[in-house]
Amino acid sequence: MTTIKATANQSKRTFTIRKNYPDGTILKYRTGPMSKEEFENCEMNTENDWKDFLRTDGSYYEV
Repeated sequence: MTTIKATANQSKRTFTIRKNYPDGTILKYRTGPMSKEEFENCEMNTENDWKDFLRTDGSYYEV
């Protein structure tokens, strides 16, 4: 089962999102800078919220 973990960067108001696969592969994404309100809302995101974010939002890139 794939797991997702997001780490916040408070000063840049971005998130680093790590997608871990059962075979040990890890993909890493970073969001673009967010408004203060959007960033604070995203701090409450669940794993499913981040999955939806990666599936539907284009404001991130692979690192």
